[in-house]
Amino acid sequence: MPVNSIITNSSALLAVEALDGINASLQTTQNEISTGYRVSNATDDGAAYAVAQSVRSDVGALTSVNQQLGGASGLLGTTLTGLNSISSTLSSARDVLISLADVSVQGNERTQYEEQYNQLMISIRANIQDTSYNGATLIGDVTGSTGSFSSLSVVRNEVGNSYTVSSFSGSALYGSVAFTSTQLGSSTTVASLISATGTFVNASNSVGTALNQYGSASDYLSNQMTFNSDKIDSLNDGLGALVDADMTQESAQLQALQVQQQLATQALSIANQAPQALLKLFES
Repeated sequence: MPVNSIITNSSALLAVEALDGINASLQTTQNEISTGYRVSNATDDGAAYAVAQSVRSDVGALTSVNQQLGGASGLLGTTLTGLNSISSTLSSARDVLISLADVSVQGNERTQYEEQYNQLMISIRANIQDTSYNGATLIGDVTGSTGSFSSLSVVRNEVGNSYTVSSFSGSALYGSVAFTSTQLGSSTTVASLISATGTFVNASNSVGTALNQYGSASDYLSNQMTFNSDKIDSLNDGLGALVDADMTQESAQLQALQVQQQLATQALSIANQAPQALLKLFES
């Protein structure tokens, strides 16, 4: 049986305890509404927060990876542009060599064809020199090249795995097709250069192989960037499900707690009036 006392007000203590609990829940709900997060720090849910931080780290890493892949993709695109130009020029050069392989082409006519071929080689050398992106080049290893020549290695995922593309020696290519005046002056020699196994044909084929290699590499990087972007979206969706607050639910919870707070405040007020009622028993 409860004891009526002016020293210990059990009803008021219970009301205070209930009000404190309601206020704590109300503060949590208001914080979730203001931040948009169900878990905004480790005190809300330590396990969920730790997972969320790990996911956020993966998202940040993948974002950085895609930036690196974008730069690598730019280098490959520039390389393909240069090699396409070189391939087209080699096709024109082969037409000139066909004429020079004709024994009837002599004198001034031959000189003109030789000069035409030499000009095409100047164009190829310029393409090799100028095919660079952001200070790097995959084919520019001749004197006067504008980029640093090396193979391409780029991080492709959030755990640091790399994708590597080898370089193509523009110098070796140029050395294989920049024929001397002696070579160009002999129709027999020229004919051997453009035969199925000739130096010129082998060099042209090597450009075709490089175009295929770098085209495939460019497709790979494009697909990898798309995959990484899709993965980022999936990670963010999972992160949202883990830590985001359900605003519809939180709104309803807020209203319910506000009503409970009002009722608990009224109950505490009533409980605090009980000692005053006991004093009236002593009035004469």
